[in-house]
Amino acid sequence: MCQIQTHSKGDIMEYILKNGIVYDPANEINGEKKDVMFKDGIIVDDVSADAKVLDVTDKIVMPAGIDPHAHVAGPKLVVGRLYRPEDSRRGVTQKTKVLRSESGFSIPSCPATGYRYSRLGYGTVVEAAMPPLEAKHTHEEIATIPMIDIPAMPLFGNNWFVMEYAKDNNIEDIAAFVAAWLKISKGYGIKIVNPCGSEAWGWGMNVHGVNDKAPYFDVTSKEVIVALAKANEMLNLPHSIHIHPNDLGHPGNVPTTIETMDSVKDVKKGSKAAEIRDQVMHVCHLQFHSYTGNSWKDAGSGAEEVAKYINKNDHITCDVGQVTLDETTTMTADAPMEYDLFKLSGLKWTNKDIECETAAGIIPCIYSGKNPVNTLQWAIGLELFLHIDDPWKVCLTTDHPNAGPFTRYPRIISWLMSNQRRMEMIENREVHKWAEKRTTLATLDREYDFYDIATISRAAPARIYGFTDKGALTPGYRADIAVYDINPNDIDPSRQYAEIEKGFNVADYTIKDGQILVKDKEIVKVKESQNVWVNVQGWEKNEEKVINNIMPFFTQYYSVKWENYPVHDHYVSNPIRIDVDGK
Repeated sequence: MCQIQTHSKGDIMEYILKNGIVYDPANEINGEKKDVMFKDGIIVDDVSADAKVLDVTDKIVMPAGIDPHAHVAGPKLVVGRLYRPEDSRRGVTQKTKVLRSESGFSIPSCPATGYRYSRLGYGTVVEAAMPPLEAKHTHEEIATIPMIDIPAMPLFGNNWFVMEYAKDNNIEDIAAFVAAWLKISKGYGIKIVNPCGSEAWGWGMNVHGVNDKAPYFDVTSKEVIVALAKANEMLNLPHSIHIHPNDLGHPGNVPTTIETMDSVKDVKKGSKAAEIRDQVMHVCHLQFHSYTGNSWKDAGSGAEEVAKYINKNDHITCDVGQVTLDETTTMTADAPMEYDLFKLSGLKWTNKDIECETAAGIIPCIYSGKNPVNTLQWAIGLELFLHIDDPWKVCLTTDHPNAGPFTRYPRIISWLMSNQRRMEMIENREVHKWAEKRTTLATLDREYDFYDIATISRAAPARIYGFTDKGALTPGYRADIAVYDINPNDIDPSRQYAEIEKGFNVADYTIKDGQILVKDKEIVKVKESQNVWVNVQGWEKNEEKVINNIMPFFTQYYSVKWENYPVHDHYVSNPIRIDVDGK
């Protein structure tokens, strides 16, 4: 796989980060005091005597953070901002000489999104659900989010063409369709949301489990999942299929979750893909898929059972979608689930249907520690982190903004590093007694260390996405680096959890492509975002054939002309094209 970057490099300078304490799991560096050097935006082994020294003595140095699943750009965000002015009024700041004004809490404005990720020490954020029909708008928003690299994941799980090909088990044409649609939408990989269920929503229905069929398509969720997984590996895409399973948020969804994960266990990894990633399926926001019971009256935690499956099987990775106990805004391409949430909460609700592709819902949500269900969700997320043995298989997310805003990552880190804090919350009744009665959380005394935190927020997401230039401090990699004002030799995270949250809340330095964006906890420079997408090579004739075959259907059922559908180059800011040999 090779990268073609069509934007100019940043500052041509060389630097030494001096005497930092480095956590770099990809290189098995665990708290070693050493210098990190970079030149012309790239990590290097050596620099000249002219290199500028940045003294970071006894401060934590990590690769910049990578958020593998968030919702930061696209139509859902716009609708959310429009119908939640009360959220937009929070987090308002004045314009400065460096920064535009900010607004929003759970749905920050586009500039605020970039600034806040950068303050956290993050360099890459994956937009996890892009409808191809509205990809142009998604990329327009990405262009206005500064500071970070943003790959976007197009939605395929309810696409009419995909369902037709899956019904016929026509894997080669699905692969050609995916290859074409990644070019057309400028997307990174295959996202699946409630396969067949969002299509069922168009008829006022849903599917419940992987063996239900989409209305009028005579194809099951499982058939769609397996077909897309096989196509993904046929193309050797850098990321596996990325799935939001059926039955999200419903008590008793554990069997569906496990059957979903198990459905692809025999799918063989593409030979070239196997060189850069381990999994054939990434399950997102797993917390929402780990409930037992028949209703919310008898709901309980299925985290231990789900984690046990992941521990035993190497074809699966996940991110958690940790509830942060905040007021937030839920938004997902799982419209029937959002309608169910509306019926439960009675809060305002809106739905957005994307013709022939997907359907989304948006609703405000208040997660309260006093609420038994919200407490259960909070505890299940932490259970998953603590029950999954290998940190390389699990990633830190809130499914922003669905379980809470990404700005709460430092708080989640403090919970993971401090059993004392978790027990205080349970014993002091900061959370409902269901945390004790219906989950195993109170019995788990495992605590993450800084190496684990670097794994779940940097190294693991990079490997899972097949990124070969970030997530590590390897010479030749991009100089994406975060420095935190925490001395790991002088702090006990279990007791000093407040200091941990404070320390990770604002990076001392955030360096992106060798450019210093945050210095002394202040943003000192703004850079444009970079748009990362995958260009599959070797399937051009197959793509042309598939597009020609579907054109009559497209013309009949889509309300836009084909000429207006693809994302042209001028919509994509600072593109980084990942060329993949698909043959």
